[in-house]
Amino acid sequence: MTKETLFQEIVAKKSFLCVGLDTDLTKIPEHLLDEEDPIFAFNKEIVAATEDLCVAYKPNIAFYECYGAKGWDSLRKTSEILPKNTLRIADAKRGDIGNTSKMYAQAFFDPAVSGLDFDAITIAPYMGEDSVTPFLAFEDKWAIVLALTSNAGSKNFQNFSDKAGKQLFEEVIDQVNGWGTTDNLMYVVGATRGEAFLNIRAHAPDHFLLVPGVGAQGGSLEEVCEYGMNAQCGLLVNSTRAIIYASSGRDFAEKAREEALNVQKQMEAALIRKGIL
Repeated sequence: MTKETLFQEIVAKKSFLCVGLDTDLTKIPEHLLDEEDPIFAFNKEIVAATEDLCVAYKPNIAFYECYGAKGWDSLRKTSEILPKNTLRIADAKRGDIGNTSKMYAQAFFDPAVSGLDFDAITIAPYMGEDSVTPFLAFEDKWAIVLALTSNAGSKNFQNFSDKAGKQLFEEVIDQVNGWGTTDNLMYVVGATRGEAFLNIRAHAPDHFLLVPGVGAQGGSLEEVCEYGMNAQCGLLVNSTRAIIYASSGRDFAEKAREEALNVQKQMEAALIRKGIL
C-alpha cells in the first residue's frame, strides 16, 4: 500500500483507525475455545465487524509465536483474511545485523518464502542503519521505526540528551529519515505524550505516525489529533483492548464494532476540523 493509497482510504472511510489484534487465549470469549483454531476464529469475527471502520490492522506477533507452530499458523490464516484495502502491520519489533534483518524482512514480506505477506513491520532501530535498511529494499512495503514509545521504561533511554540538548529519539528520527522516504518509513509515537507530537512533527513533518496508547492505555485522541495531524492526516491511531475485548460474551464482535464506530466518529470529526474532509 502506497502513501497516497493509504490517504485515499482514510478519506473514503473517514477514519485513521488501526485495530490491534493482540489475541490472548485467556481473554477471548470462552465459547471460542471449542473451535479448532480459537485465535483465528476470534480474529475472523473481529475483522468482519470492523473492516469498514478502520484503515489498518496490527497483529502483535508475540501473541502468536508464543504458541509455537500452531500460533504461526493462526497468524498466517489471519494475515490472509485481512482486507487488501487496509495496511497490514506485523507488530514484530525486529532489528538485527544486516543479514539477519534481511531474513526477518523475508519472513514478513515475502509470501513465497514464509507464506506471510504483510505491508509493514515495526522495527527497533537500536542497532543502526544496517538493521533497518533491509526492510526498505521491498517495494511498496513500510518500515515503522520505534521513536518515542508510551511505556514507562521508555524514559530510560529515549529522552537522553546530548551536550546540545538533543534527545535520543530526536536523533533517531533525524538519522532514519535519511535511510528511506515518507513513502516507506513511519514512526511509532505513543499517544500518552500528546504535546510531544509538536516536537515529533518538527523532525518528521510529513511521515505517517503509528500511535499506540489510545483507549485502555489512557492516551487522548483529541490531543493526538491537535498536535500530530498533518495535511494528509499522517496518523494511524491504534486501539486494541478497548475494541477487541469490549465484551467477553457471544456478542463480542458486535460490541467491538460499537467501540470501533465510536472511535471512527471521533476521527471523522477531527478530519473535518482539519479540513481534510
